[in-house]
Amino acid sequence: MIRPSEGLEIDGFALGACLHKGGFATIWKVTHPDHAQAMVMKVPTILDGYDAPTIVGFEVEQMILPRLSGPYVPKLIAVGDFRVMPYVVTEEIEGNSLLALFDAAPLPLSELIETAARMTEAVHELHKQHVVHLDLKPANFLQRPTGEMVCIDFGLSRHDQLPDLLDEEFTIPMGTFPYIAPEQYLRQRDDLRSDIFALGAIIYEGATGKMPFGKPERLRAVRKRLWRDPVPPRAIDPRIPEWLQEIILRALEVDPARRYQSAAQMLFDLQHPSQVRLTERGRKMKQDGALAVWRRWRAMRKLRGFAPPAGMSAQISKAPVMMVAVDLSPEMEGLSLLLLLQVKRMLSSQPDARVACVNVIKTARIGIDPTTTEDGDHLHVSRLIALRAWAQDLDLPDERLTFTILEHSNPAQAIVEHAAKNQMDHIVMGARSHSASRRYLGSVSSQVVAESSCSVTVIRLPAVAAAEAA
Repeated sequence: MIRPSEGLEIDGFALGACLHKGGFATIWKVTHPDHAQAMVMKVPTILDGYDAPTIVGFEVEQMILPRLSGPYVPKLIAVGDFRVMPYVVTEEIEGNSLLALFDAAPLPLSELIETAARMTEAVHELHKQHVVHLDLKPANFLQRPTGEMVCIDFGLSRHDQLPDLLDEEFTIPMGTFPYIAPEQYLRQRDDLRSDIFALGAIIYEGATGKMPFGKPERLRAVRKRLWRDPVPPRAIDPRIPEWLQEIILRALEVDPARRYQSAAQMLFDLQHPSQVRLTERGRKMKQDGALAVWRRWRAMRKLRGFAPPAGMSAQISKAPVMMVAVDLSPEMEGLSLLLLLQVKRMLSSQPDARVACVNVIKTARIGIDPTTTEDGDHLHVSRLIALRAWAQDLDLPDERLTFTILEHSNPAQAIVEHAAKNQMDHIVMGARSHSASRRYLGSVSSQVVAESSCSVTVIRLPAVAAAEAA
């Protein structure tokens, strides 16, 4: 088998400088007469010793990469098999990994939150393509000049619709020890919430400059995270806000059922800190005492695995972020009631869904101040109160219910942009009755359906009820 070197040409690709030399692979700058863009070639480091994990991991990456697309993963250009020289050629992402950034932690709060949100968004996009990464760490994130984070290195990943070669061939857990989730230690490789745990560990590191479970070098030390909680971030730095500690410690829960159930839900909290519901996690200032740790140890010491999750698609569909656009106009009371009933029905089949209630104040109305009502009340506050009153019958806990008042000259555009920014999985909204002007000028709901990147459910009053309301 050929070994890579500068100047080597294989399948038309000419190897240039070696950009990175790691324990499992080398990265080379390459050119090809048929490809003008900047490219890199990844070649596994195969020695004469025990290289089975490296070989199988590279096979996994070659299986998964062709099935991924979008700005959050590197664009695949070519693969080479083991008969001559195994390789993967992808586009070159400008810039370095996040490793250098996190080596300089703790990070300024604003930079940390923005970086954490971008990483979480990338992971959610990965999950939507049936992949759980299982080796998330700062070194495996690159950032495009346009801002999107790019996940790299899929050698330990699991695709929900492909055979899990690593699970079939090896009996030991795999991953980077400071970041792997407890269920990975127990050899469960099919839970997207394992990536949520890793994100929590990364954000903890960015906030405190320390790793939540230290830097264990042996697998035996990883087992302790089944019962030993990390030092609360605020105990290290009291300037860390309670809402951020709440997010971090929720992501680091031992039992996957107590974590965020999707990366989209975690992203929503990172983007809306004022709406994060604080529990004892956010206010905690010291590790649990010896008695609590001992009780967890007794409960966990013989644990062989957590409750198995549904398939990856089922996990995401079970825990979506559902945006409900509510028209609070008095004449739309019947429609808003119908909308409430529809959301209740949807929640019965999606018990872990998060509901983001939204109302839009249309601005730039000539002669009318959009910030006050006819009685002089603040319109934003009055709409927020009305929106909360509308949602009371949903009977959801505070952490699964949020409220936002948007202001925009184009309500449909406001809904579409808010849904895209917050990675909404579904939009539910009402449509007013037909009229000549709406037929010719177009309706808010039709514009949302046409322009939204997620699924949309439109609720309309039956014709008789609409006529009575009119």
